[in-house]
Amino acid sequence: MRGTKKITEDIIWIGGSDRRLSKFENIFPIPEGVSYNSYFIDDEKTAVFDTADISVSDQYLENLKEVLNGKKLDYLVVLHMEPDHCSLIDTVVNLYPEVTIVGNSKTFTFMQQFFPGAADYKKLEVKEGDTLSTGKHTFHFVSAPMVHWPEVLIAYDDASKALFSADAFGTFGALDGGIFADEYDYEKEFLDSSRRYYANIVGKYGMQVQATLKKAAGLDIQMILSLHGPVWRKNIEWLLEKYEKWSTYTPETEEIALVYGSLYGHTKSAAEAVASGLREKGKIVKVHDVSGTDISYLIGEVWRCKTIVIICPTYNGGVYPPMEAFLNDMIALGVQNRIFALGQNGTWAPMTVKLMTDKLSALKNITILENALTIKSALHAEDQGQIDAFVESIVKA
Repeated sequence: MRGTKKITEDIIWIGGSDRRLSKFENIFPIPEGVSYNSYFIDDEKTAVFDTADISVSDQYLENLKEVLNGKKLDYLVVLHMEPDHCSLIDTVVNLYPEVTIVGNSKTFTFMQQFFPGAADYKKLEVKEGDTLSTGKHTFHFVSAPMVHWPEVLIAYDDASKALFSADAFGTFGALDGGIFADEYDYEKEFLDSSRRYYANIVGKYGMQVQATLKKAAGLDIQMILSLHGPVWRKNIEWLLEKYEKWSTYTPETEEIALVYGSLYGHTKSAAEAVASGLREKGKIVKVHDVSGTDISYLIGEVWRCKTIVIICPTYNGGVYPPMEAFLNDMIALGVQNRIFALGQNGTWAPMTVKLMTDKLSALKNITILENALTIKSALHAEDQGQIDAFVESIVKA
């Protein structure tokens, strides 16, 4: 059954969407699904940019057969060797044994690690500055190491002025019939997923993303074709502005993310009182239970918001385990340029403010407010003054 979409007269999307997968990379929940994008070039010589995940293999191979329509497949260009894009390489080579695989030296190293038979593939090794012509189209290769694997290439097409961007500019979210971003209310339907995708998967590599953005700035880009999510052909500056913020760890908003952990509800009460106080001061705050919210969503909020309020009980003399996992993830992703306000609860030895401060101090360019909140066992009326002072310190910051 036909499952292709025309991007231009001779660039055709032949990917697929997966709405069954519960977790991307077996880590990140994707209730919105995900698309795996592959692009076919119908020219004097035919080419495919990347394959797809095994989960959409039947549709993908049917799509490829349809667009070839009996023609020879000349090139398979591999921009990224992660399995959600490369898992069908060996299948494609077996079906079209005359195909030439295009990639860089690291691409072929990784390829043979996944597919030992790759040693016998027909290969064309390229590096930054090299080109590939299929006739009308000439593709210029640009190296994008660690965005977000070391072998990553992106390719710019002179004819269509399209940037084939590998995982860059990608997003979680299946495609609901439309291939172009302007066919959706992107800000409503994809922005949170796009931010969460960037922050959790690419976020650690802000410097490398910045280097790639600088290279892309010299190109006349009229379309962006990522390996996940819709194709951009309008308002590209808006997307680039988001990536500029995300890759420099610049908050999108002055809003506050409040993340709490609570065993029996007492720390939750303190968190709700702080949120109420912040609202009364005119601040927009979003409250998250660390035990009930997947960390990937919390990381997305960290990338969005300037101020992060963390209120946590002491547990076995340490940080409440779900909160510790959240802190560790922020450290692993190299969060920067944020304000942290810390609170704690404990019945006999509250100590999580000190422990969290020690952890967060590993981050660059952050501010940890000196005025911390301490609750002993449960929140009482006499704690209101402390709540007010804590709120005021956040507002001033």
